[in-house]
Amino acid sequence: MARGSKKSYTSKQKRKAHHIEQGAKKSGKSSKRAAQIAYATVNKESHGGKKSGGGRGKKVNHAASRRGGKNSHKNSHHKSS
Repeated sequence: MARGSKKSYTSKQKRKAHHIEQGAKKSGKSSKRAAQIAYATVNKESHGGKKSGGGRGKKVNHAASRRGGKNSHKNSHHKSS
């Protein structure tokens, strides 16, 4: 498989990456950088593509998503003066 191929990702991982990518674009990142951030986050959470091999069934860690969500909503409850 070619380096950078997204063939080994499940549809859920691809959906998750797409959603993260949209958020990164919304915050001003370029398309290329947004895609890098998205798949890096998916890899960090689920330890890479899950379609084949005996490594399936590892626990998923949502810490990166939690941290991103907390940071993006950090000052949203404050009223501007």
